[in-house]
Amino acid sequence: YARALEDAGLSVRRTDVAPGFVDLLRAGGYDADVIDPLHDDLADPARPGERYDGVWASGSLLHVLRTDLPAVLRRLAEVTRPEGLLRLGVKEGRGEAWSTHGRVSAPRHFVFWREEPLREALEHAGWRVVALERTKSTSNEGWLNVAARRG
Repeated sequence: YARALEDAGLSVRRTDVAPGFVDLLRAGGYDADVIDPLHDDLADPARPGERYDGVWASGSLLHVLRTDLPAVLRRLAEVTRPEGLLRLGVKEGRGEAWSTHGRVSAPRHFVFWREEPLREALEHAGWRVVALERTKSTSNEGWLNVAARRG
């Protein structure tokens, strides 16, 4: 996704909480930073004092604990300009689980979301949902894909 955004003329900051994924990006020739969105400074060191125009978090924040997601969403809103965009994709469902399916063989923790609690978390964090779409993955898993604006 980052490459497609750059091809469209946008500036992108690649980040991940997992050092292994950041190492893979760097090995591929990309600048990338290890960032814990709950605790680390989210400001872009390459653009001091500037807010982000948007945040692309499709399939990444689904690993954040349910109790921590509101704080992460609030912190992302704080570093995004007014009316800036958020693209968020999480798995639809109830509860949480560990999984080893897909392209990554290491166990990963997933938090599943229902529409209303997700909308509430976004709105309380300073985001206004402008679109929510339900999709299915190739393995028939339900996803909630959200577009939101910083309110």
